[in-house]
Amino acid sequence: MRVDRLTGQALADALDDVARLRIAVFRDWPYLYDGDAAYERAYLQTYRDSENAILVGAYDGDRLVGAATGTPMEDHAEDFAAAFDGQGIDLHDIFYCAESVLLPEYRGRGIGHRFFDLREAHARELGRGYSAFCGIVRPGDHPLRPADYAPLDPFWRKRGYAPLPGAVAHFRWKDIDRPGETDHPLQFWMRRL
Repeated sequence: MRVDRLTGQALADALDDVARLRIAVFRDWPYLYDGDAAYERAYLQTYRDSENAILVGAYDGDRLVGAATGTPMEDHAEDFAAAFDGQGIDLHDIFYCAESVLLPEYRGRGIGHRFFDLREAHARELGRGYSAFCGIVRPGDHPLRPADYAPLDPFWRKRGYAPLPGAVAHFRWKDIDRPGETDHPLQFWMRRL
């Protein structure tokens, strides 16, 4: 196993593998994402376009088994600006830690910490004062929630993150149990770097 920090062309070259991971990992609870390659190609274009984007890749040999992405928040301003209205925080001071996806058989090995460590270091190098990410909010009684589901909240809190009151973004995607796209609330978590 190795964990590499990728930027520029190396990042762009890995995005097709990131798309496959996103489709596989986000299909499970709590995202239930019924993804497709066309949507992924369009979504991941942000990382190709951002000169300050980072991809942290976890490799088993040459196979990408996990990935975590990040960009300056202003690269996502169109999607997230409304969630930060009234927060008193300049978007240009926030680094957005986007997805962290890791195949189940590789979890529990400290890779999630490396994902955050390397993205937070990158954010500091860019002079950012905050690191933020968002996680889906699902009802506790959702019919597809596994009985043994353990939320990642304790892991995030241990890393110094806390929910930012009132900072909720909304995205549409198709759930695996729905005929079409529906709206999904995503709560922002943030920490000072």
